[in-house]
Amino acid sequence: MPATVAIVGRPNVGKSTLFNRLVGKRLALVDDTPGVTRDRRAGEARLGDLRFTIVDTAGLEQAEAHSLEGRMRAQTEEAIAAADVVLFVVDARAGIVPTDEHFADLLRKSPTPIILVANKAEGKAGEAGLYEAFGLGFGEPVALSAEHGEGMASLYEALLPYVDEVKEAEEQRDVAVTDVDVEDDAAEEPAGTKERPLRVAIVGRPNAGKSTLINKILGEERLLTGPEAGITRDSISVEWEWRDRHLKIFDTAGIRRKARVQEKLEKLSVADALRAIRFAEVVIVTLDALIPFEKQDLQIIDLVAREGRAIVIAINKWDLVEDRDAAAQLFKDAHERYLNQIRGVQIVTLSGLHGQGIDRLLDAAFKAYETWNRRISTSRLNRWLDGVLIHHPPPAVSGRRIRLRYITQPKTRPPHFIVFCSRPENLPESYTRYLVNGLRDSFDMAGTPIRLSYRKGDNPYHSKDR
Repeated sequence: MPATVAIVGRPNVGKSTLFNRLVGKRLALVDDTPGVTRDRRAGEARLGDLRFTIVDTAGLEQAEAHSLEGRMRAQTEEAIAAADVVLFVVDARAGIVPTDEHFADLLRKSPTPIILVANKAEGKAGEAGLYEAFGLGFGEPVALSAEHGEGMASLYEALLPYVDEVKEAEEQRDVAVTDVDVEDDAAEEPAGTKERPLRVAIVGRPNAGKSTLINKILGEERLLTGPEAGITRDSISVEWEWRDRHLKIFDTAGIRRKARVQEKLEKLSVADALRAIRFAEVVIVTLDALIPFEKQDLQIIDLVAREGRAIVIAINKWDLVEDRDAAAQLFKDAHERYLNQIRGVQIVTLSGLHGQGIDRLLDAAFKAYETWNRRISTSRLNRWLDGVLIHHPPPAVSGRRIRLRYITQPKTRPPHFIVFCSRPENLPESYTRYLVNGLRDSFDMAGTPIRLSYRKGDNPYHSKDR
């Protein structure tokens, strides 16, 4: 099992920049604003022939335990306790400040080995701060620049006693792992195994209870939660096993209406959430049971459907609903009125705070994945098409009947069908919806996005002279 290395330090010293440098990708959000990182983020790092798990943490701040900053500090302390070695990062350009000295005292009490890192040490501007760092009592600091990649050799030498080297045979394969892996439509191995966990993104408006739900699924306070809206910023992934099936769950930032997203940091958070949607296999859209199916909820659902992801709708905070029969009828009416593009989508009521309905939610996620990955033979499709043409042929346009000749399914994830026909440009949109609904009903593909396109057959007489 690879060693675990935690990066700690006060806000805005470059911890996330160093994290991105070590994992080789821009996974963690980076901005000049202090306190961007709030949750612990883990990634597979590589430095020369060293391979280890790197953990980015929130900036250490002095605050009351019940405050947001205090809860962030508690998350960092858990990361320190679980690590094999800690990188204590200070800003060489700003020098040593009282906050650095305070948390140096805190780290001395920990049995975990500490490596002092003086970041932003490039040029003469960082020399004074580099010498000041000796006064913290952790020995000679490692001078580096995470932004420009300077000093990585010195960091390698400092980590070598704590991190095992990887054999040459293992170096031949690509071991770089990202929080969101690129989707492979050609993969035949079903998701849910240890080697290929099912990727599930949990999205929704701010304060819908996404992080609380994931914590209850995991059975631990892994993610930062609280009454404040918009706590989550990064898309954090955690792996978990449920009934011998493996999942990789992504917690995402709340997505507000586009007109309200003005600050750069929130734009980065929303972009990270949208990226998680694009590379997930199943997306659980979390709604607040007290104010469900608002316009932004419907826009998020429509976005997920257009991306072609398998969808499950989770009605969270069900324990706060007093008249559940009336609420259930409201959900049913909203489903019939607003969700025609994913008719039959599974809606699960639950309470993320108390853990009610979590098994039903995960079972629905795996069922949605199976439907999303379903392939139908060409012979069954064409028998179905023959019956459709008998009962409801396409309308005539300008007195000429449009002929549908053949249908096939070239892709899954989501199911994609191609119909060969004459004059597809004249086929009305209403008939396309009729075909999509017929496919969904006839082949039990309720709730999954279906893509249907047309292809015009070649006219063998087109190039001949009259």
